[in-house]
Amino acid sequence: MPSPLTAVNDFVVKFANVNGSGSASANSMFAKSVLRMGVPVAARNIFPSNIQGLPTWFEVRVTGEGHLGRRGGVDLMVAMNPQTWDKDIAEIEPGGYLFYDSTKAMPEAKFRPDITVVGVPLTAMCNARYSVPRERQLFKNIIYVGALAALLGIELEVIEALLAEQFQGKERLIKANVEALHMGRDYVREHLKPLGLQVRRADGVGDRIFVEGNQAAALGAVYGGATVCAWYPITPSTSLAEAFTSYCEELRTDPETGKARYAIVQAEDEIASIGMVVGAGWNGARAFTATSGPGVSLMTEFVGLSYFAEIPAVIFDVQRGGPSTGMPTRTQQADLLGAAYSGHGDTKHPMLLPMDPGECFEMGALAFDLADRLQTTVFVMLDLDIGMQEWLTEPFKWDDSRKLDRGKVMTYEDLEAGKTFGRYLEVDGDGIPYRTYPGTHPTKGGYFTRGTSRNPFARYSEEGAVYVDNMERLLRKFATAATLVPAPVVRKAKAATRDGVIYFGSTAPAMDEALGILERDGAHMDALRVRGFPFAQEVFDFIAAHDRVFVVEQNRDAQLRTLLINEGEVDPAKLVKVLHYDGTPITARFIVGAIGARLGLVDPTGTRAVPEAAE
Repeated sequence: MPSPLTAVNDFVVKFANVNGSGSASANSMFAKSVLRMGVPVAARNIFPSNIQGLPTWFEVRVTGEGHLGRRGGVDLMVAMNPQTWDKDIAEIEPGGYLFYDSTKAMPEAKFRPDITVVGVPLTAMCNARYSVPRERQLFKNIIYVGALAALLGIELEVIEALLAEQFQGKERLIKANVEALHMGRDYVREHLKPLGLQVRRADGVGDRIFVEGNQAAALGAVYGGATVCAWYPITPSTSLAEAFTSYCEELRTDPETGKARYAIVQAEDEIASIGMVVGAGWNGARAFTATSGPGVSLMTEFVGLSYFAEIPAVIFDVQRGGPSTGMPTRTQQADLLGAAYSGHGDTKHPMLLPMDPGECFEMGALAFDLADRLQTTVFVMLDLDIGMQEWLTEPFKWDDSRKLDRGKVMTYEDLEAGKTFGRYLEVDGDGIPYRTYPGTHPTKGGYFTRGTSRNPFARYSEEGAVYVDNMERLLRKFATAATLVPAPVVRKAKAATRDGVIYFGSTAPAMDEALGILERDGAHMDALRVRGFPFAQEVFDFIAAHDRVFVVEQNRDAQLRTLLINEGEVDPAKLVKVLHYDGTPITARFIVGAIGARLGLVDPTGTRAVPEAAE
């Protein structure tokens, strides 16, 4: 029998609930109360794609050391869903804790001998106090938060302050919720003892903010000069467009007249939305749409038009589990190939790969500069884990002296001065032609755009040599893009090594922790985080400098690895797949297990390390 786990500011709590029960708000309050005590948390809401009735989980990692990726494993399971009881109990670490509603007696066979069971009669307490069924359900959630606070050492005053903020101006609701909170606290004080897992006040949060990636990207779009958004609702991107709407109402409304200085259209479908975005981009506006994989599939023809006619556009792709409808409320990194080569024929599109809300804000703004500079569609590749989860991140920063980069635009004065204008004429050797805005000049340099084959002056042509020349120029422009997208981030090992690892996006927090664990166990490896596509030469130099490079990503078909092989003509044998794609965010334990197995590492029990089982 293992001893009960003991830890201060370093454990994982997982809530097992039913969708539609009102638990998400209470669970989020639990996470924020730990933050208010100065202890970093990493929270993950794992929810189904229906409105009510299916299982849902909320995982809170209390992490004094500041690890923001998922660790793997559960130290305290708050089991509120009988449907998933057996699965939930199985996840608890040996020596861990089970918190459950003990109103109804459970057979001994439903428990594990190697865990500590903590029962609180939540339903009985609610039935005795409340008569309205919905109140019984909602206050049951608050009662268990109060009980957990007492068991884990969370200051009740912190939660009371959060309740006051949530129900500001609604004194009756504040009083009722505080009463329920105290009911849970008082039961524990009278009948139970604190757990070995404890939260202690710390100073690990500082001035960091707790924010979703979709909100951050939307604010980045505002700062990046976007004035047009056309979108169609789809999980998990809808909140990005909604956040942009909210920010524009505050920041893009004339304070004197109340007139909107923006246009936001909920289109009839994804095809219409990208059509509006391309049309707005052709007219000189900074425009975007927010969607997910199924939406990108529908948008491919317009994306191809943007590529070939050379019209700026931005697409925020908040990736989810696919293909087809797939798993709408689960996370993956499975749209890379679809976005990079979206459209028929030979097409290539820049992608930005943020790892957290901070980079969502930065890249959300940068995408519009790149779209104008390169006169093409730029994809910002979020995923559900970044987009719809709250992350602890540094406050966003903005240089007020920064100017919007509109790229190569000929003005009325340029045309009057006799400068030669050919819409698809290359003049600087970088593959990027000059454009004009519609209406710039009444007779010279009209912005005539073609989606068909044409010569440098936009005159229709089907001559093979003319077509090839244009396609080669587009390749030169793509090579220029490699110098403009964010550079990769390299982390050198503490000791010389011929092993390396490449990763991107939301894999980063778990990867950073895994690297520390592997290094502690003697497995040194250099690491490179890709932040943009096309890949900088530094990425291929990194691969060339190592005998073996693990490529860690969250999809089945090793899409990042495929892009590396295709774009850099890399020997496939050098790139080792590490793939996680069950829809849950990747964990540090999974990475350590998968890489450790290839390196021949052993775990503390002496058995060869293997990847964590799919959750």
